[in-house]
Amino acid sequence: MPDVIVGKASDFKDPGRKVVDISGTEIGVFRLGDDFFAYHNICPHLDGPACQGKILPCATEDVQADRTSAGRVYSKTQTNVICPWHGFEFDIRTGRHPTDASVRLRPVPVKVLNGDVLVSVPNRS
Repeated sequence: MPDVIVGKASDFKDPGRKVVDISGTEIGVFRLGDDFFAYHNICPHLDGPACQGKILPCATEDVQADRTSAGRVYSKTQTNVICPWHGFEFDIRTGRHPTDASVRLRPVPVKVLNGDVLVSVPNRS
């Protein structure tokens, strides 16, 4: 399939996302800073609409030297999308689950050309 324009880069919030349907395939397109990422809108857990979930910084536990918790801290570098069905989280930059790298969203090629955001969705077999 040829590249499909999904919108103007300037129309995406930062961080932001747009979920589009291209010939029956739903794609989530995300913006983080000047970078764009795209994934099939299917959670590998139970096929939920992963790209439609909340966009939040990755939260981790701040474990002290004495192994006690100082509470939750939010990453300044990792932003996740959280599947609305069961809470599976995925790093928007990599599509990977934060604790199991074998669980990931299926990427879709995305690029910005002349201010337009384009995705390439392979033909269904």
